[in-house]
Amino acid sequence: MRVGPDFHPQHESWAEHWSSASIEQVTQQSTQPDIRQWWQIFGDRNLESLIAQADANNGDVKVAGLRVLEARAQLGVALAGRYPQVQQGNADVLYSARKRSDGFNPRSGGYWQYGAGLSIGWELDFWGRFSRAIESADAAFFAAQANRDVALVLLHAQVAQTYFTLRTAEARLRIARENAQLQKRSYEIAQKLFKSGETDELDLQQAKTQYLGTLSSVPDLESQIVLASHALAVLMGRPPGPLPELEVQSGKEGVVPLVDHAVLQDVPANLLLRRPDVRAAEYQMAAQSALIGVAKADLYPSVSLLGSLVWSASSLTGSPNTLALVAGPSITWNVFDHGRITNNVRVQDARLQQLTVTYQNIVREAAREADDDATALIAALQRDAILNDAQGAAGRSLKLANAIYREGYSDFQRVLDAQRALFAQQDAYIVNRSNAVGDLIALYKALGGGWHLDEPLVDPATRRQMQQRTDWGDLLDEPGTSSATASPSGDAPR
Repeated sequence: MRVGPDFHPQHESWAEHWSSASIEQVTQQSTQPDIRQWWQIFGDRNLESLIAQADANNGDVKVAGLRVLEARAQLGVALAGRYPQVQQGNADVLYSARKRSDGFNPRSGGYWQYGAGLSIGWELDFWGRFSRAIESADAAFFAAQANRDVALVLLHAQVAQTYFTLRTAEARLRIARENAQLQKRSYEIAQKLFKSGETDELDLQQAKTQYLGTLSSVPDLESQIVLASHALAVLMGRPPGPLPELEVQSGKEGVVPLVDHAVLQDVPANLLLRRPDVRAAEYQMAAQSALIGVAKADLYPSVSLLGSLVWSASSLTGSPNTLALVAGPSITWNVFDHGRITNNVRVQDARLQQLTVTYQNIVREAAREADDDATALIAALQRDAILNDAQGAAGRSLKLANAIYREGYSDFQRVLDAQRALFAQQDAYIVNRSNAVGDLIALYKALGGGWHLDEPLVDPATRRQMQQRTDWGDLLDEPGTSSATASPSGDAPR
């Protein structure tokens, strides 16, 4: 028998049937691209290459993989409880000499004594102490795998978000330079008119102010590009610096795509419960639930089988060799520690309840994130068409303002206003597109997409380094079951 509770998933009824009108509006059911590789929806080879490099070299993912190995080794420690817990062997060789009146003489009466012994103690798992410990280590192993998936989801979202932040800065920089060039020509015209006495100094200073104000945004945008490239380099496991592969890519500079939907292969409720952090929280609950059984087993007597095999011999003439075998059961019961053991059980139960509440909070927060991101994406998509029309109208207004000014029917201020409006609307259009991309990435992240990885738990260089230090056996091989499909209440791979 096994004392302690058997773990059952704590899914709330609302989570299993949860749906969102906002998510339904911006998603569609399809098989491609797989939500595990959602970034393929952008059709950007540059982004796919950056993510592949990040998968292979990112430090956080490497640490998460090593924690899976650690949990796997801990599972091996727990499995050792199935075997004899006490295994002791000893051997001794002694020399004895008789004492005479003239002192010790090794040549008279000396002899050798030999002895060897082996002791084994095996605690029987009557109350499930060891099986519960294995169950807990099982769940912890799967939790480590799920936490690695969490690291991948976060990494892929960060790489994509940073990449499009860089592309957005490039687009805004291009717009700023184009408008600065346009405003510079107006400033030069105002300068000539002022020198010829055809206009006053106010037009000149206003044109200069607008031109320099637009020009001042260029260094900031250039800085944003550099900072984004530094962030991408670190995500890919490199020191901060430029990314030559981005500099030589063609056709993507300053391009911010608009993708108006997310592709899903399942309903949001199922995706929500398969989110890596939700799975990790559930596995942690399963691991803690088993520890209650480990603690409860201390309330009952432990029954062990003890055995000793002892051999002794001597070089003394006529001395017999002896071989003795002693075996029998042993019962140990911590009768007077009942209060300590009982309270330890309560401690473990309180920890389980904390993890249960934490799990429920994570699921609710995940649902909120997904709904919020879908709502924000809807708003950004609606603004896209409006801002596109607005920048078109601003361009047309500038042409009309220039024409009216040249014909003498308007002052220079209307030209400056039209230039300012054009720059503002073009920049707002690009920023909104960036927000739409960010909201789409956040929606995929909120639904737990992006945990796919072709890389092994440990890269070849690290594997060689670890094998040189320690005999890892087959633990460095890939686990046979993915945490994405295993159940916390099921059996984990051994």
